[in-house]
Amino acid sequence: MSEGLTIREVARRTGVEAPTLRMWEQRHGFPEPDRRPSGHRRYSEEEVELIFQVLRDREAGLELRPSIENAKRARGAPARVQTDGESIYAGLRRRRPDLLPYLQEKRTLLGLSQAIEDECSARAERAVLIASFQRESFYRQAEARWRDLAAPAEAAVVMADFPRVRRRKHAPTEVPIDRADPIGREWSVICEAPGFTTLLAAWERPGQDGAPDCERVFETVWSVEPELVRAAALVAVGIIERGAPKVAAELSSHLDRPLGAPGIPALQSLTNRMVAYVGGAKPQARPSGD
Repeated sequence: MSEGLTIREVARRTGVEAPTLRMWEQRHGFPEPDRRPSGHRRYSEEEVELIFQVLRDREAGLELRPSIENAKRARGAPARVQTDGESIYAGLRRRRPDLLPYLQEKRTLLGLSQAIEDECSARAERAVLIASFQRESFYRQAEARWRDLAAPAEAAVVMADFPRVRRRKHAPTEVPIDRADPIGREWSVICEAPGFTTLLAAWERPGQDGAPDCERVFETVWSVEPELVRAAALVAVGIIERGAPKVAAELSSHLDRPLGAPGIPALQSLTNRMVAYVGGAKPQARPSGD
């Protein structure tokens, strides 16, 4: 019995690059590889043939989405496309129902976020950094800090209600989001680097207009699990693709590398920093919420 093809073997045979195959899987549920216990993908010959069918439809002038839907119907699978109304937090909960969110006030999230950001700055070489700020004004107050974070990174992207996509040297790429989308209520930080991975994703509960700003409550998940951090990054790529497909493709290419789990010293350092920042330190404000 065949063990299946690796993603690189499929890329060589079809001419579709591995980051593109991952993006199709993330956005459209296609192709559908088998997953090994290690998390590695393995593709059947039938799945490879369906990829060729998509390419033939594209050459004939059909758009990507209907081409993929044709391929799904050809194998008898129900037509299924990932919804556009997803946030990083929602994407993680959907993929990992076992994740238990914790309610955190904004004042606590400030400490957690800046602990993660500072540990990334201190430890993460060749990092991919992604963050959502909700509003442009919130990002501007933290812009100098994020320029320092982005300078040594392989890629850095921030999302908020910016008027347009903006690229600058040694600064995060700014990608606009619609405040009406679920991501518009979200606060997130993702750092993926060789040997260091961590994420925080928090969703602001509605109906808090009368609450003091520092007491606003967020449903929050946090992890250093490499597979989960990669999943969060790929969800973010799908969100970014809606408004900035070229940025999404570039970001996805940086994620085409083996995952590496943080060592015990890195985990201890991050945990100590989080405890210190939440327990008594006064980190620079990173506003979030209405």
